Amino acid sequence: MPGQRPLLLNRASSDISGDRDIAEEDALLTGRPTQRTASGPRSWKFWREVGLFVWAVIATTLVIFLAVLYQSSQDAKHHRPHPTGKRNLIFMVSDGMGPTSLSLTRSFMQFQNGAPFGEQLVIDQHLIGQSRTRSSSSLITDSAAGATAFSCAKKSYNGAISVTPDHEPCGTVLEAAKKAGYLTGLVVTTRITDATPACFAAHVNMRQEEDRIAEQMVGDFPLGRVVDLMLGGGRCHFLPNSTVESSCRADGRDIVELAKKNGFNYIDDRAGFDKLKGGAGVELPLLGLFADTDIPYEIDRRNENDVYPSLHEMAETAMKALSEATRDSDKGFFLMIEGSRIDHAGHHNDPAAQVHEVLAYDKTFTSVLNFLKNDKTEAVMVSTSDHETGGLATARQLHTTYPEYAWYPSPLANATHSAEHLALQYAKYLISSPSDEQKANFIRDSIRDGFGIYDYTDAEVKNLVDEPLTALYQYADMISRRSQTGWSTHGHSAADVNIYSSDPKAATALVGNHENTEVGDFLREYLGVDVDAVTEELRQKGAGLTVSDVNGTQVSWMGNIPVEGQRLDGQNHVASYGGDFKKRHLQHGSACDCGN
Repeated sequence: MPGQRPLLLNRASSDISGDRDIAEEDALLTGRPTQRTASGPRSWKFWREVGLFVWAVIATTLVIFLAVLYQSSQDAKHHRPHPTGKRNLIFMVSDGMGPTSLSLTRSFMQFQNGAPFGEQLVIDQHLIGQSRTRSSSSLITDSAAGATAFSCAKKSYNGAISVTPDHEPCGTVLEAAKKAGYLTGLVVTTRITDATPACFAAHVNMRQEEDRIAEQMVGDFPLGRVVDLMLGGGRCHFLPNSTVESSCRADGRDIVELAKKNGFNYIDDRAGFDKLKGGAGVELPLLGLFADTDIPYEIDRRNENDVYPSLHEMAETAMKALSEATRDSDKGFFLMIEGSRIDHAGHHNDPAAQVHEVLAYDKTFTSVLNFLKNDKTEAVMVSTSDHETGGLATARQLHTTYPEYAWYPSPLANATHSAEHLALQYAKYLISSPSDEQKANFIRDSIRDGFGIYDYTDAEVKNLVDEPLTALYQYADMISRRSQTGWSTHGHSAADVNIYSSDPKAATALVGNHENTEVGDFLREYLGVDVDAVTEELRQKGAGLTVSDVNGTQVSWMGNIPVEGQRLDGQNHVASYGGDFKKRHLQHGSACDCGN
């Protein structure tokens, strides 16, 4: 308005805000620079503030740079899907463990520990995807075809141990790793000659040929010795049949002696295992067989800890031993660890055995994570199952009336032994030819002592007296019914199974839903090994190579080819139904335990 001065001129002059400051403000408004005189340079305070600002920018940039550099150095061994330097790969197989196994075990753990419902297993926190499990011969795979998908990255028929449907050998990731300079290892709780471990270091047309698998695994094999460390059960397939009580071989070959000739150090008991000092006292190659057949279920083994090492103890020993042995090498190691008997608990429909097997696997999973965290070599762990077993459901309808929405972990917490243990004890007792009343008294005691069940019925006891051959399944059903745990089969199911990893960035190729062969693809690609070259070498060296069977007949080095009816799982069930829903019992007998 007229007579008023501009707002910016309505200010009092001071020592701090003088004509020079007004001129500078005018310059900001007009865009015309001021003319500084020799008597008006920037004050020291101004330059100090500029200096502090510049230093702050430099310091902040340096801190960010160092933080990124440090993080990269810490994560380099975990976050590269295609590493180029030294690396380790640990592949874990939870045989027979489906998603419901985790639900069952998680709720059991929460009940047993008084934990909140949000408490998880360690493995729960590392879920990255799922695997589809069909084989080439059936929509439901067995462990042989399932593990062949991992080892060879190829579909094959049920019963095939790293051979293709046309009965040609396919090279495995373990064999290719050995050829490339890696050290290799297998850790299991079943027989080391069982389907899953066999698929990484042997090639036979039928998984039942465990005698031949044992021979191949110690180096009687076109490629020679490919495994540096083996820990597990299955001693009976390595001992000649002249040692009647401890051998299950069909011939007199001493495979332990063959292993020693091929350089293996051999141990067969807990004392020998303890001398390994957790891996610090291992001299490779090493063969450790701690049971005639399978190492007992964890629910039973924990009561015999002085006899059998646990899965996590064997895994920790193997990781330490292989890490030490590759310390000065430019190659690392490949190790397969199997929680083998989760599968057997599913076959037996035994929920008490199941939860303890899954907890043992979770403990081993934790041991692997701790090893990877502390070891300096770039590494990743991937874990999955070959299939689900039992058609497990955390629900069971016991009556025709509409069911309650409930299942009960408490009966599982009361159990101190597996159904297998109780059935074996009963079978031993029957050798003494007791009377029916003595049998009944023995059964009552075993149910109370082994399961903590006191509400057993006279009918349950009588059935065990009358049908001792099915005692395993009867015992298991008693605890399944009381916990309201459901099962749809004593065999496998076609359920998708989970994939886990120590690092989803390193295992990004397995995020989501995949064919099981894609797991095999990841293993070979992570290690950067040429499996196809091993396949070609096997076929060249194996061409025309024969061995003698138990009858002295010359057969292929991979054994006989299955014929119609010899192995039901080897038939093709994908296209159509061939009839006879009673085939399993017609083939094997009503009391058969056809777990695989």
